[in-house]
Amino acid sequence: MIAHIRRLSAPEAESHLDDLADVLADCVSGGAGVGFVLPFSKDDAKAWWRSIVPGVASGERLLFAAFEGDDLVGTVQLCPAGMPNQTHRADIAKMLVHSRARRKGIGAALMKAAEAHARSMGRFVLVLDTVTTSDARRLYERLGWQVAGPVPRFARSPQGGWDDTLFMWKALDDGA
Repeated sequence: MIAHIRRLSAPEAESHLDDLADVLADCVSGGAGVGFVLPFSKDDAKAWWRSIVPGVASGERLLFAAFEGDDLVGTVQLCPAGMPNQTHRADIAKMLVHSRARRKGIGAALMKAAEAHARSMGRFVLVLDTVTTSDARRLYERLGWQVAGPVPRFARSPQGGWDDTLFMWKALDDGA
């Protein structure tokens, strides 16, 4: 089944907390360097998602979800920069796809949805960070993202070691 992508409102995010937590916990247990260390339970993931719902409600973060039928299988967030001199820019955060749904184009579809929405908001410079050796890096490069540079030992890996982080950017148009 082909996944469909849609933006979730804060009430929708709350109604999908269990599914969102399942995706996040699966990704962290699989080694994704997305800000958490093991042990990391589904309850930990649910608490984190609950903590960002106010940002979704305020528009500080836009939450996109991928569904296969009724099954939520992936997410990405678009975080518009809030400073007056950065109204052209946004960050991409927490691009996550459940392990059972990978290799189906869901990550690319999520990214394209976030990029299209950013463009519709007049946000034409996007920035993200990823673990230097991640599968996500290869996806981002295929989608036209450019490497800004690495930062050694930027964060702890889920297993407790160090992860080097790569900052990447993408211009959605010429900014004219």
